Amino acid sequence: MITVTPKAAEQIKQSAKQNQMEGMPLRIAAKRDENGSIQYAMGFADQQDDNDVSYSSEGISLMVPPASVELLKGATLDFVELEPGQLNFIFLNPNDPDYTPPKDEGEGAHYF
Repeated sequence: MITVTPKAAEQIKQSAKQNQMEGMPLRIAAKRDENGSIQYAMGFADQQDDNDVSYSSEGISLMVPPASVELLKGATLDFVELEPGQLNFIFLNPNDPDYTPPKDEGEGAHYF
């Protein structure tokens, strides 16, 4: 499913603590646009749908709605510095037609 990098996991844990959402799973969803690219959404979830796929990566509990499972299969969630002082979550997803394997951090990624 989705791999969470250690840097992304650290930032997710910090965000959960700052927002008093510790212990809540992270819900990640994806949908394909008309042009074929993939759009992403993520946030802490206080409720789980019975159909959600649940698992963990790097100590982060993740929930994915069934409609997003195939789009996120093999994806990696990372947290990188895109420009000096600008840190963002990025999705590296081989299911996205715009994806190219990165040579440098952030290349071929979609930013959150």
